[in-house]
Amino acid sequence: MKRNPRDIILRPIITEKTVMMQQNDNKVTFEVAKGSNKIEVRQAIEEIFNVKVESVNMINQKPRTKRVGKYEGTTKSVRKAIVKLAEGSNIDVL
Repeated sequence: MKRNPRDIILRPIITEKTVMMQQNDNKVTFEVAKGSNKIEVRQAIEEIFNVKVESVNMINQKPRTKRVGKYEGTTKSVRKAIVKLAEGSNIDVL
């Protein structure tokens, strides 16, 4: 059963590092659903943004322990996809 592309791609990740990657290497970073794979991410990006995807790299970011005073908690775990777009393709996430 094919999933909805909007359920796979959750949001773009915009930091100084990802903006530099977009300008220099034509790579865009997205937060994706847990359990999604490279093929699903490639198809979802091509369907939503009408661009050609060259490659997809996936990263699982594990939760880290943080403290505020005597209270301790964890950050959320995130699955990221770094998508390299083909020459001439562009996604404007800003």
